[in-house]
Amino acid sequence: MELKTARLTVLVDPAKKKAFEALCARQDVTPSQVVRRLIRDYLDHHGVSFVPSGVDQEDEATAKR
Repeated sequence: MELKTARLTVLVDPAKKKAFEALCARQDVTPSQVVRRLIRDYLDHHGVSFVPSGVDQEDEATAKR
């Protein structure tokens, strides 16, 4: 689990933002959770690996074994 966070500002159409927030509310997830999942999936789809902040690289290597 990540221990640090960074802000990402995204500009979207207001109607699209409202629909997105409404869908997230219906699914009982926050918009931030959905965006984080989309980013993880996008990185994975393109074969980009990363070590989440707050995780030692040695711990990560051990967990993958």
